Amino acid sequence: MINALKSLFVLPAGDSPEEHSHRVHLASAALLIETARADFTQDADEEAALENLLCESLSLSREEVHALVERASNRVDSATSLYEFTRVINDQYGPAEKLELIAAMWRVAYVDDNLDKYEEHLIRQVAELIYVPHQDYIRSKLEAKPD
Repeated sequence: MINALKSLFVLPAGDSPEEHSHRVHLASAALLIETARADFTQDADEEAALENLLCESLSLSREEVHALVERASNRVDSATSLYEFTRVINDQYGPAEKLELIAAMWRVAYVDDNLDKYEEHLIRQVAELIYVPHQDYIRSKLEAKPD
């Protein structure tokens, strides 16, 4: 039982660069998927925007992104909290990368031209968990908002 609890807080030490990169990509994709699902509807436009953002930001091919989204969706389905994703982000991302992630979450939320209160709450929660300053959170929200 103690080992199971410890595993929640300790990242594997002997990760290869590929495993490390995969974990970071998985966490980013999972948070974008959570954003798309936050309003309890996930349509084709949100999925396409999510995949486009991942292709651009992670420099991955469509096939790699599709496989990543599938793995991340399964991980999101079994996750009990955002902590397992935000912990990886905090450990591996700098302030600029964190802000890019929040901006990407806003873009996914605004794809349907309707910001749901649950989407906004999720993004705010993630921003707080990864220590994005409130003014940057608001700025990225305003920049992502469609005209």
